[in-house]
Amino acid sequence: MPSYLSPGVYVEEVQSGARPIEGVGTAVAAFVGFAERGPFHQPTLVANWNQYVQLFGGFVEGQYLPHAVYGYFANGGGTAYVVRIGGPAEQPAQAPPAPAVLGGLRVSALPSAGGEISVEVADADGENPPEDRFKLLVRQDGKEVETFEVSTRRTVKSYVVNQVRERSKLIEVSEWPGATLTRPDKQSVTVPAAPAPSTAPATVDTREYVGDGEARTGFGGLEAIDEITMVAVPDLMSAYERGVIDAEGVKTVQLAVISHCEQMGDRMAVLDPLPDLTAQRVRTWRLDEAGYDSKYAALYYPWLKVFDPATGRTAVVPPSGHVAGVWARSDADRGVHKAPANEVIRGAVDLAIALSKGEQDLLNPIGVNCVRAFPGRGIRIWGARTLSSDPAWRYLNVRRLFNYLEESILGGTQWVVFEPNDDRLWSSIRRNVTGFLTEQWRRGALFGRTAAESFYVKCDRDNNPQESIDLGQVICEIGVAPVKPAEFVVFRLAQFSDSTSLVSE
Repeated sequence: MPSYLSPGVYVEEVQSGARPIEGVGTAVAAFVGFAERGPFHQPTLVANWNQYVQLFGGFVEGQYLPHAVYGYFANGGGTAYVVRIGGPAEQPAQAPPAPAVLGGLRVSALPSAGGEISVEVADADGENPPEDRFKLLVRQDGKEVETFEVSTRRTVKSYVVNQVRERSKLIEVSEWPGATLTRPDKQSVTVPAAPAPSTAPATVDTREYVGDGEARTGFGGLEAIDEITMVAVPDLMSAYERGVIDAEGVKTVQLAVISHCEQMGDRMAVLDPLPDLTAQRVRTWRLDEAGYDSKYAALYYPWLKVFDPATGRTAVVPPSGHVAGVWARSDADRGVHKAPANEVIRGAVDLAIALSKGEQDLLNPIGVNCVRAFPGRGIRIWGARTLSSDPAWRYLNVRRLFNYLEESILGGTQWVVFEPNDDRLWSSIRRNVTGFLTEQWRRGALFGRTAAESFYVKCDRDNNPQESIDLGQVICEIGVAPVKPAEFVVFRLAQFSDSTSLVSE
């Protein structure tokens, strides 16, 4: 309490008692897969596609992570975390080809150079050029593509080694160790091609996906990042196609990502089916082989056809990255309470398999969210279910809404800890939580004509008896009525005949 020792007017700042609860973010994705370059195993934040390219490289044939991240941002995704795993398979050591010799210089082709490379030594331009100056003419498949006027003197700007290193895209030049560097004789030599970079499958196993929480690797590395709300593993299917991981390994990894989401309690796993499965085969795989049952996971089928800049052709890719972007876009446009379905997938030019209504009738009841192509309406997500057998958690938007409410209330009530546990505290909790849920009801996230019908908040002496107070506990009971999607819209039509009514006189 302040002390007042002399007459006067005093102004004091006091707490008003109102502590608004702010909603948390709902659309931050995490991707685990293969990349061209970049840091291994540690989650790395990327804010857009250009930043991903700077850190991890661009599209690579046979890798699905770049397509997933690109599809995520193209469909409205915000920030994302990327975990790069895998590495090149060990190859037998190959002796490098012997370089071409030009006097005291050795000339080698760069790995990126294609075609047949030859180098010719010619006289420098002008009359009576210095003895140390000469020309290097570089030909590719017989065509002259690079010309350098260089010198053997190390102290000048045109020093041959520096000039070629800075300007050439085909060759590299170095001095023979211990040799005297002199101007080479006029001649032409063929430069042996550099060994092609390895295209062997990446080495990866299920343990690398799961990772270690203490070392912050794999799924374990995502545990320390609270804002993540979606997790996708697109290159699990790349590893399966290459034979690095079998079907049982796919199930192990997908169960691990589901377990991660369940333990964290604030994120969803976006799963891909095995490639090249028919609708009937997906049903069998879903029920008999995978058998997943979780309210923290969603499965989408079929795969998408997108343009692949790495090959210049159309490629078939898993849908998880694009779907995560649609979730983010739907959250921004309508809110997390809106089912992320009946939404166009940007960047999809076709589907790997065109589904009929009859085929979706087989898949929708078992929690497989189908992607359909509709004439004049584009390619759309046509399902919004989790993989849970519990009807209370059947719909994806209900699970994600509860994740949002739980995280928001948890973060917005941290001030309660160590406050005096009495009626004034309980009243403050009720007021703050009620204010937050009322705003959610106004936005259409809760079902009911009035706020009283859509939720209740109870925090008083009834659920905080003396025994709970002695244990240092505050119990607040909250009930909400979430909105559920209009999944089956039925119009009942009947013939109506307007007969003459009898009017009593």
